[in-house]
Amino acid sequence: MIETHALQKRFGTKLAVADVSFRAEDGAVTGLLGPNGAGKTTSLRMLYGLIRPDSGRATVDGQGVEGADGVVQARRRLGVLPDAAGLYTRLTPREHLRYSAALQGLTGAAQSSAVEAILETMDLGPLADRRCDGFSNGERRKVALARALVHDPQNVVLDEPTNGLDVMSTRAMRRLVRRLADLGKCVLFSSHVMQEVSAVCDRVVVVADGRNVAEGTPAELVKATNEATLEDAFVQLVGSGEGLH
Repeated sequence: MIETHALQKRFGTKLAVADVSFRAEDGAVTGLLGPNGAGKTTSLRMLYGLIRPDSGRATVDGQGVEGADGVVQARRRLGVLPDAAGLYTRLTPREHLRYSAALQGLTGAAQSSAVEAILETMDLGPLADRRCDGFSNGERRKVALARALVHDPQNVVLDEPTNGLDVMSTRAMRRLVRRLADLGKCVLFSSHVMQEVSAVCDRVVVVADGRNVAEGTPAELVKATNEATLEDAFVQLVGSGEGLH
């Protein structure tokens, strides 16, 4: 389970995140939905310890993400697909996975088993020993996601996971996200694409101008705003600046 409480972050004079609080449960996909610049990615970066909040707190399975030890312990419970894949182009997918597994403390037979399992799950066998230089965007995203999942984390954070993917790759990513939740994982899914959220999310947290403005299932948000679609509900919520909780 992932929880944040009153996260706030300022960069110079810009208040990027003013007050973001939510709870993402095990066995469900929780969507963090908002327009570009709403504070989604900054909130996620505070969650996995890449940047420190000015105030507020984040926890992963009850472990606070603060202090050097807290960040390390929280990250061991997390698998993170950031907004940028960040692959080393001279390494192969297998080498990426071995490296990531080693960083998570897996060695020897346990590491080899984990790497082979995720290569099979992600259907990366044909690419496993090719350098990532020249991979398509979809192939790079698959490798990056495999890297995030190689240590079988209980909590998975996906920041715009289908960004730049074609239709078939997008559908495959959606199926994988739902499968993770069906396995009992806690999945936090950030997006600004309404179709994505409607297709995969059990609950949605709407963020605008660095603050929560609404939370509920997609159906609940549609009903509460008296709109016909989640997209129309989102426009009303973000445009009005008045929240539903």
